[in-house]
Amino acid sequence: MNTDQKAIRTIYFSIIGNTCLALIKGLAGFFGNSYALIADAIESTTDIFASLLVLFGLKYAIRPADDNHPYGHGKIEPLITFIVVAFLVTSATLIAYEGIQNLQSQQEMPSSWTLLVLGGIIAWKEISYRVVIKKSKETHSSSLKADAWHHRSDAITSVMAFLGISIALIGGEGYEKADDWAAILAAAFILYNSYLIFRPALGEIMDEHRYDDLLAEIRKKAVEVQGILDTEKCYIRKAGMKYHVDLHAIVDGEISVRDGHEIAHRLKDYLVAKIPNLEHVLIHIEPEEVIEK
Repeated sequence: MNTDQKAIRTIYFSIIGNTCLALIKGLAGFFGNSYALIADAIESTTDIFASLLVLFGLKYAIRPADDNHPYGHGKIEPLITFIVVAFLVTSATLIAYEGIQNLQSQQEMPSSWTLLVLGGIIAWKEISYRVVIKKSKETHSSSLKADAWHHRSDAITSVMAFLGISIALIGGEGYEKADDWAAILAAAFILYNSYLIFRPALGEIMDEHRYDDLLAEIRKKAVEVQGILDTEKCYIRKAGMKYHVDLHAIVDGEISVRDGHEIAHRLKDYLVAKIPNLEHVLIHIEPEEVIEK
């Protein structure tokens, strides 16, 4: 299975899981008198739409290059990530607003059985986070990483809800609003996670260099090709799940143009074969004596 198929299958996993959990949380929050659970359900509902957007982005990003998009369509991935972040910020704002409103009114004590529901939800969302974040690293997908953090933020809101309901039940009368404070605190965590998702996506759009490990691997592999003496400049930019590389390679300055051309092609083919997710590799040949002057 290639990285594109792996990413798309992972997002289907997220969509199915979020749909089931949104229903469970909403029903449990309504019948168990827990606003924190209802807030959790709201967050999961936004997750469904966000995951659908990620699915659209992934399917669009894997379209082959064409005349209008010679570098492919991968740049849609960070754009989709921005929309996912907007969903997160919107849900956090709504949760915080409703939590503040509820603090100003009398609240019923949440039911103790909601803790069992939350325990199961926390376990499932943490498992989901680990599954999706692993796949995002394997596929180098920024939007999949954003979806993974949706699962983690969901787990955090569930933990906050668990703590809030526990405090309310243990404290008894007068502690009913601990549930609402938990929802507000969860909203703050979601906003913080939104920034963590937004920052690398912004770097990707701006072609910011964030790929030191990949750069080191490219330089190491390059000198394994016969005729390559060393490397000079190396620029990397990311588009979706693929990387585009501009590499200056140093060769013997006495060889012919034709020989240099052949070495450049061998180097390009070797890098693409040995390093996953490299797509466009542009090789510029530098004669050794020019570098030494």
